[in-house]
Amino acid sequence: QVQLVESGGGLVQPGGSLTLSCTTSGRSFNYYAVGWFRQTPGKEREFVAGIGWNGASTYYADSVKGRFTISRFNSRNTNYLQMTSLKPEDTAVYYCAAEETLASLPRGNVEYWGQGTQVTVSS
Repeated sequence: QVQLVESGGGLVQPGGSLTLSCTTSGRSFNYYAVGWFRQTPGKEREFVAGIGWNGASTYYADSVKGRFTISRFNSRNTNYLQMTSLKPEDTAVYYCAAEETLASLPRGNVEYWGQGTQVTVSS
């Protein structure tokens, strides 16, 4: 059974930091691009960040560029989203995603999804 399991969400104050993790199982994603999306109630799921299969290429939404960093460790079947300088508008459910190519990821053409983890930025 293929699973993408997110962890690390929670409540953080504005300006704070949080790191999300996504661990995969059930098959190898070493040659897949992986990334993160987020969604708030009443809005469509939006792309946040993506990383190519070997970690050499990354892509970020303009809204998080310079604040978020995505990384991956294929030996651990895990990728991370380091979030800094968090703002209230970053509040959302964050979803891990895996797709064959990094180019497809921002368009939301995702083959595998995690179940999501809540991130709340509030004082």
